[in-house]
Amino acid sequence: MPPFKAGLKRKVTSDKKSDNVVEDKQDSSSDNEIEDLLQGDLDKESDATDSEHEQDDGSDGERDEVLFDDSADSVLEEDPQSEESIDESSDLSDSEDNESGDSADDDESQPESDEEQSADSGAETGTAPSASGSSDESNKKNQILKNVNEKSNIKQASTKKKAKKQRQKKKVSSIDVLASKIQEAKVSTEPVQQKDEYESGDTSDEEDRVNTAGEVPMWWYNEYPHVGYDLDGRRLIKPPQRDHIDEFLKKCEDPEFWRTVRDPSTGQDIVLSKEDLQMLERLRQSRVPSATHDEYEPWVEWFSREVLATPLRAFPEHKRSFLPSRSEQKQISRIVHALKMGWTKTRKQIADERKKKKERQFYNLWGAGEAGAAGEQARAPRSLPAPRRALPSHAESYNPPPEYLLDRREMKEWDKLSETPWKRKYTFLPTRHASLREVPAYPRYVRERFLRCLDLYLAPRAIKMRLTINAEDLVPKLPSPRDLQPFPTSEVLRITGHEALVRSVDFDPSGQYIVSGSDDGTVKVWETSSGRCLRTVRLGAAVARVAWTPALGLSLVAVALGRRLLLLNPGADIGAHRVAADTDALLAEPPPAHDVLMDERTASCVQWEVVDAEQWARGVRVAVAHFKPVTHVAWHARGDYVAVTLAEGAARAVVVHQLSRRRSQLPFRRAKGLVQCAVFHPHRPLIFVATQRVVRVYDLVKQELVRKLQTGAQWISAIAVHPAGDNLLVASYDRKLVWFDLELSARPYQTLRLHGGAVRALAFHRRYPLFASAGDDRYLVVAHGMVYNDLLQNPLLVPLKQLPGPERRGELCVLDVRWHPAQPWLLAAAADHTIRLYA
Repeated sequence: MPPFKAGLKRKVTSDKKSDNVVEDKQDSSSDNEIEDLLQGDLDKESDATDSEHEQDDGSDGERDEVLFDDSADSVLEEDPQSEESIDESSDLSDSEDNESGDSADDDESQPESDEEQSADSGAETGTAPSASGSSDESNKKNQILKNVNEKSNIKQASTKKKAKKQRQKKKVSSIDVLASKIQEAKVSTEPVQQKDEYESGDTSDEEDRVNTAGEVPMWWYNEYPHVGYDLDGRRLIKPPQRDHIDEFLKKCEDPEFWRTVRDPSTGQDIVLSKEDLQMLERLRQSRVPSATHDEYEPWVEWFSREVLATPLRAFPEHKRSFLPSRSEQKQISRIVHALKMGWTKTRKQIADERKKKKERQFYNLWGAGEAGAAGEQARAPRSLPAPRRALPSHAESYNPPPEYLLDRREMKEWDKLSETPWKRKYTFLPTRHASLREVPAYPRYVRERFLRCLDLYLAPRAIKMRLTINAEDLVPKLPSPRDLQPFPTSEVLRITGHEALVRSVDFDPSGQYIVSGSDDGTVKVWETSSGRCLRTVRLGAAVARVAWTPALGLSLVAVALGRRLLLLNPGADIGAHRVAADTDALLAEPPPAHDVLMDERTASCVQWEVVDAEQWARGVRVAVAHFKPVTHVAWHARGDYVAVTLAEGAARAVVVHQLSRRRSQLPFRRAKGLVQCAVFHPHRPLIFVATQRVVRVYDLVKQELVRKLQTGAQWISAIAVHPAGDNLLVASYDRKLVWFDLELSARPYQTLRLHGGAVRALAFHRRYPLFASAGDDRYLVVAHGMVYNDLLQNPLLVPLKQLPGPERRGELCVLDVRWHPAQPWLLAAAADHTIRLYA
């Protein structure tokens, strides 16, 4: 059935044998006009046009069955008479049907008359049998009967025609009702102008690309009067839009509506042809769109046994084409060998294995280990022994010790927990009996045995695979501390004299003297062997850092005092007097004027001051003023350069001073973070700059970044370079010691967590493979750090000793540590105003 009948279809039961009645000319003409609106049946063999529908007799019968759906019935519900008429007359008739019906009636009446005539003729001829013997009387009777029958037949036919006409007049078809409703509505619709896009004769592939809008959503043009642009750039105006009423009327009026589609790019209505419908039908049936395509056409044999006059290959066959293939023979031999060894299996074997896997496996649960069932028992899961019950304790003895018996207080608690007995300490009441004969029967014996059986029967059991790994095997095998001696093991000297906490300490290059700086504004020089104070220099402000120059030919101590850096000469009585005199003579002569010149950027933050007589008498030889407080001081190995770290100095946080030329340099132009400290490399022209989380290594000669070390710490507190220069140790306030192997990676080689508080100081020994660290906890940690000359062997790190530190003052304990240049002695600056020496 065509798709246009989807909205107008309703089943109508009609009697094929019912007679059609001739209608009036006016009624027949109106019915024909309405039926023209509904014509549109597509014949499978011919195209659907109005002329073909008029010629087709069977199409009228189909159109007679067309009624309206629920939406159409809702329009007719207002007139009850129309409903009755629809129910009474369900068949649509036209003039052609009435004529055919009348002709059928005439045909029915003709055989009756013929039969009568044949009967009469038989009577006239005398072939029919007669009751009486006379022929005249019989002829007269037959003539009378014939006249009576003719009259009765004529009367019956006339009465039938009149009754049919009356019934036909009473019948009002649904088409008439719809036509009257449409005339009352008086809806004026404009026909949609359709442009034949094949008029131009263009049959190229782009004949349907009239709209050049491209692959864009068409709903973009909903609010515009056009739907796109043509090839000339002119707008394509939308055709008149139809609403739901217009669509409904078009369904009723246009017989081609069911095969009309709308082009979304142009908005025009396109009527699908017969070929298009056949192609859609074939696509819905999952067939080839073209009906002319033969799926089973004969195969063209390109190579046949017939010898052609011009062969495709004219060269003779090679000898190997007549011999068995060696490669195939090897491949087959590999397959045969794999089958023999069981590596490859046939399809039948694989199918059998799959069947066996799908089958449920059973084993004899209660059977004994018989010889016949040895294989089955081997594959069956091994039996799990029941867990043993805990051995009875002393409280379960018939004569328990007195401490296991309950006293009055415990008995009160026992009675209070009578409603919640599971909270009691014991499941029984410990009782003492004089002898084993007086022990009564255990009242909970049956209950406990029953629970035990339930545990054995219902409680699941599994084998726990315990690892047989010894804990000692997981710990790396380190050498014994006895084999790593010497190292400091105890405190041997406690030096007192400062009135405030000691910020920094250091040894002189020979190790005979100690210099210390404190918050009380003094710098003191001590004798290492006895702890006697040799000299005190009062500077009037808190001392942040002291560092003795590593050069043996100089006697200088760098002191960080607020924003000033002071270089002190301890005096002629400390160390060699000739060295002190040479140092004064060297620093007394000013350098040439051209060497002292500095750029504006450096001069704005650094100023070399002239030392007056008073300061010279106190030992001050050089004074350098900075624009920010000095927090850290580090000497170069040659003793001519000093690296100073300034607090919150940004890009000018690191300043390098040169003593021989009395000038300063700012090595960095950009700030890479909050600088904590800066240290020179022992041998190479490198400088290590530590920020909060990263340590950067710069080349001072090439003036470029060499490496960036990711420490993983939250806040770096101090750094120390190994005397060999290939390893770096970083301390942080989050209790970490991070060891870097500079030849290995930019990531930490090992992270040590040896302290319970913030780590504030650390140092390497110059001669021994030792390093020490200290912080806010009460312990100084001495560790063995062996660096091998073989680059393939990793450093060996072994913690050796935790030395007891001084008492904590507030949150601070140890602020600085230094190693003796020649001996395994450790010096610590304490927050309790003391200096401690460990050996």
